[in-house]
Amino acid sequence: MGASLGTGVRLALLSGRACGTLPSWATSAPTRGCHSKAGPVRPVPLKKRGYDVTRNPHLNKGMAFTLEERIQLGIHGLIPPCFLSQDVQLLRIMRSYERQQSDLDKYIILMTLQDRNEKLFYRVLTSDVEKFMPIVYTPTVGLACQQYGLAFRRPRGLFITIHDKGHIATMLNSWPEDNIKAVVVTDGERILGLGDLGCYGMGIPVGKLALYTACGGVNPQQCLPVLLDVGTNNKELLRDPLYIGLKHQRVRGKDYDELLDEFMKAVTDKFGINCLIQFEDFANANAFRLLNKYRNKYCMFNDDIQGTASVAVAGILAALRITKNKLSNHVFVFQGAGEERSHLNHEKEVFAQDHPEVKSLEEVVRLVKPTAIIGVAAIAGAFTEQILRDMASYHERPIIFALSNPTSKAECTAEKCYRVTEGRGIFASGSPFKSVTLEDGRTFIPGQGNNAYVFPGVALGVIAGRIRHIPDEIFLLTAEQIAQEVSEQHLSQGRLYPPLSTIRDVSLRIAIKVLDYAYKHNLASYYPEPKDKEAFVRSLVYTPDYDSFTVDSYTWPKEAMNVQTV
Repeated sequence: MGASLGTGVRLALLSGRACGTLPSWATSAPTRGCHSKAGPVRPVPLKKRGYDVTRNPHLNKGMAFTLEERIQLGIHGLIPPCFLSQDVQLLRIMRSYERQQSDLDKYIILMTLQDRNEKLFYRVLTSDVEKFMPIVYTPTVGLACQQYGLAFRRPRGLFITIHDKGHIATMLNSWPEDNIKAVVVTDGERILGLGDLGCYGMGIPVGKLALYTACGGVNPQQCLPVLLDVGTNNKELLRDPLYIGLKHQRVRGKDYDELLDEFMKAVTDKFGINCLIQFEDFANANAFRLLNKYRNKYCMFNDDIQGTASVAVAGILAALRITKNKLSNHVFVFQGAGEERSHLNHEKEVFAQDHPEVKSLEEVVRLVKPTAIIGVAAIAGAFTEQILRDMASYHERPIIFALSNPTSKAECTAEKCYRVTEGRGIFASGSPFKSVTLEDGRTFIPGQGNNAYVFPGVALGVIAGRIRHIPDEIFLLTAEQIAQEVSEQHLSQGRLYPPLSTIRDVSLRIAIKVLDYAYKHNLASYYPEPKDKEAFVRSLVYTPDYDSFTVDSYTWPKEAMNVQTV
């Protein structure tokens, strides 16, 4: 039976138109959040010319290049004779975006934009994070990974295979950027709740790092997505002639471990010991093992373990303000993958309790009468109507967290939870659900326990302080900060997390908290310690505003320029 029982406070964390009125999402700088940099635009020196400019997504501004820039950069005539502001470019993208019939087509539109004009891509994302996050991240990114071979347009990220063992340092030299501060790596074995997608898992590091920038303000040129291809056990992919990864069973054991060891060393040798390495979507058999192996040697964390724990604790802390009692008063049931006690790893065994054998989750709920049930096993519909009814009969405000991703794998829907519990259920999910209106007219806005509340702010703080190691306490203080961001009004609406529209501000405050903690506990290596940490962090934040490439031209006094004659 896939359930473990636990009580107490530890919760596994401490182990067209050029003029006129633009729509609200197309407004300029003031709506871009706390991270926009003010002041005049200074010219950026540029040695590239011609197609090397227009085909470089870091530099390309499309029709926002001025006439002066076009002439000086040798691109005049390569761009239509039209001059657009970034606001109007945003409007053009949105018109194309809204015409798409499916979320996958919308995903492709955005990824194509990222390949073409990086600044405009992040301007689009930050114009409405709540609107675009479900497209560039869960749930659509799951579908994009499944269709990755067909949707593949242009290489993004670094593909390292088991056959490259012994040469990873050379492969890292292929990446065009040297000043890398953050790496997100996966081996594609457990992509969301979809299982082994092999090489197609590259969509996850790409999507995560897009949120590093959109939600946290980390410079995208300092980010590197990596896919470690050691094969796949997905029989459907192995039979598919169009599959773009290695077509053999997964390599395990000594060769796998040696590849990971070499990768970690090569990354830190090239980019520095403070380079942040985020592990993403590794299977359980490797996730905890690799975290314990590397956590005190490198600047790394596992988002599926520590990030998920942090966002779940944040939701529970917020829920306590509704239940009006202490965490120690609650009994939790975690609906997981299901393992015998003798096969549990140490991290799970700490919280497991001996109990007579049960045959179903419904029986567990009837037997234990938990105040909270948390689903993380990616079993769609696991929280049946009977379970929800029982939870509501045992407690006035039962806590129901259906945290599995993507939406198709959620343990129950928000509508089902609110309807069956008559609006008394305190609900949160891993993927987004729309607001729910009950027959009595009450409307609830489901809380999304999205790791994006955690990893962008943590990453920004870690990068800012050049932190050497990332202890679990950083994820606990992050959870506490997220919970503090939830207002009483949010709670009355059913929200357990702050609105995604405020996530950039939330991430900034998390980064400052992380920085404070790092200096107090001698984890930071950036010196001297900034006196004004908020100003320091803000100074590092990426802005999607365009740079100016106009040559710095000036003249001398006329008499100094007189041409001498014979």
